[in-house]
Amino acid sequence: MTGPLLSTSSLRPDLGGWAVQAARPERLAGAAGLLLPHDGLPVADVRAHPERWETLGLVTGALRRGVPVLGWGSGAALLGRALGAAVTASGSAPDRSALPRGAQAHAWAGTHPLHWTLDRAVAWAEPELPPALLAAFLAALPGWTDRRPGSPLEEVGGVAAVREVVTAFYARARADALLGPVFAAHVEDWPAHLERVTAFWVTLLGGEPGRAAWRGNLNAAHAGLGVRAAHLGRWLALWDETARAVLPADAAALLSARAAVMGERLGGAARAGSGTSQAGGT
Repeated sequence: MTGPLLSTSSLRPDLGGWAVQAARPERLAGAAGLLLPHDGLPVADVRAHPERWETLGLVTGALRRGVPVLGWGSGAALLGRALGAAVTASGSAPDRSALPRGAQAHAWAGTHPLHWTLDRAVAWAEPELPPALLAAFLAALPGWTDRRPGSPLEEVGGVAAVREVVTAFYARARADALLGPVFAAHVEDWPAHLERVTAFWVTLLGGEPGRAAWRGNLNAAHAGLGVRAAHLGRWLALWDETARAVLPADAAALLSARAAVMGERLGGAARAGSGTSQAGGT
């Protein structure tokens, strides 16, 4: 990983030539690591600092991806909280995190861990970070280059992959003997429809930073279309067929599994509204 280090606040220590950028969610995918310097703000009680929730979300996203994270002072407490540990206020000292489940404590300060690690998460509870600890973290970064997808959206290949599947699916659906007449009767603006459906799937798969989320009601969007069990079954089969034709097997399986869950919801709503069984619908 040759990307930059991300940091949640300005830094003074020597970073051995590493480029540093402000930490943002959209930069996590290419980041070599994330630094959480001490900033003196509370962690145990963030009611007066709602921006802390954004930072916690950023840290959680980094951990999910496998991005190495180093936190010290209040940054260590943030890291602990993101890993599910209890955090207590310490008066004039930084808030302190308990030892997260599965973490290894290397040093203690009274009843609280001073230095602990968990996988690629490294924490130092005091505001001043020992230079040797920073140097060790930076030296380890070249060996921590593998990453995990940050969301199901990344697993399937991102927005471009979703849009390709949606476009290919509706090209097939419009020509389908069973589904084609339904879409022809209810869709007038196809570019807008494809964009709405793409936005729906992007949101369903975890969303993308900076992209507006789909907001709507799935059942309401399909109410009054006359969709029966046969339509739903054909939709699911054609979606699976299209996904497998466009995407790698694992990505296609993920999309098909999500579609199956959605199909159960739509099928249940149809049964509740019509009083007929899915098997008996036409």
